[in-house]
Amino acid sequence: MTPAELPQLRQFDTTIRQWIDMLGDYTLEMLHRPPRPGSWTLGQVYIHIIDDTGWFVGQMKEALLSRVDADKTMHPDARAMFDRNGFPDLQIEGPATNTYIPQPQSKEELARQLMEIKTTVDALFRDFDPAVSTGKTRHPGLHFFSPLEWLQFAEMHMRHHLRQKRRIDEALSGGVEGA
Repeated sequence: MTPAELPQLRQFDTTIRQWIDMLGDYTLEMLHRPPRPGSWTLGQVYIHIIDDTGWFVGQMKEALLSRVDADKTMHPDARAMFDRNGFPDLQIEGPATNTYIPQPQSKEELARQLMEIKTTVDALFRDFDPAVSTGKTRHPGLHFFSPLEWLQFAEMHMRHHLRQKRRIDEALSGGVEGA
């Protein structure tokens, strides 16, 4: 199967391209503006997506190159997310680690980092055939994912944050408060 035939890769590319293209709608000042005190800015959402997706890509690569944990499965909660191809529509307060998320230095840097992730993922699935890969790696809370499951998870995560982006946009434009 070629990379172009992988629906998970096409969806990932579409969603990451959407995040890159949306940067054109904002100034750096807008990306730094919190919708309410103590909440994430849109810039911090971008940094979070870049950081987490970068980690997911490392897991994809490790699983593509490995044969370990092939018999392991994902958590039933993860299976439900994968079956509906989306995260639950819940607002989560901050990252699981409660790590401070910095503000971006520039829109160009965000676009460059997202494009690097896209290029890396495209190359991974061009150079390695997920159909013959049997390896899985462990998600901290959802158990074990194959390379294609990591790819789908990364895309679902980015899409989940589109809801947060809409809430931030509404709050900043004087609409509903809360992000």
